[in-house]
Amino acid sequence: MATVLTLQSLPLFPLGTVLFPGGLLPLRIFEVRYLDMIGRCHKAGAPFGVVSLTQGHEVRQPGAGQEAFSTVGTLATIAAMEHPRPGLMMVRAVGQQRFRIRSSDQLKHGLWIADVERLEADKVVPVPEDLQVTSTALGKVLHSLQERAPTPEQMPVAQPWRLDDCGWVANRWCELLPLPVGLKQRLMELDNPLVRLELVSDVLVKTGISA
Repeated sequence: MATVLTLQSLPLFPLGTVLFPGGLLPLRIFEVRYLDMIGRCHKAGAPFGVVSLTQGHEVRQPGAGQEAFSTVGTLATIAAMEHPRPGLMMVRAVGQQRFRIRSSDQLKHGLWIADVERLEADKVVPVPEDLQVTSTALGKVLHSLQERAPTPEQMPVAQPWRLDDCGWVANRWCELLPLPVGLKQRLMELDNPLVRLELVSDVLVKTGISA
């Protein structure tokens, strides 16, 4: 039986987006609850959890209802952090392992914490011949973005590019395509990277990006 790895009191960052393993996430942080949380995570070298909102807003608004979010999220680690001025952090985070929330609680100052179990990472599955066009199209998009990016840090996708891996290709397409958040969440939750890539390939064919 596989060992279930858990994290207790993981700080959560509910956002109107979905973070995929291996993905880059730029954050502009100014709310006190997240300034403190990110500062603590950075100092300790600890991760925080990114979950997609299903109700509410990223920034708390007076009179707004309580936030609600998906029960599957992605651990994020801080790759870079700047303080342009007091009360503002610019953070570049990287998606790591997916997790499932077992229980969650909101602290008095508004921060959510959760006990979570880590989910297994995608198995490395080579891109099959019938989906090579999807991988090739992604490579072309990334090279085009690379030519226009002033610095490597401004690329939306980090090196190394794993264009031969189903999960990696599917995840990067999910980040780059303007898909509804709910669909991105469902794709991220899929345990089979080949199925995820097949579904992404279908979207690309429908949009005319790949055929």
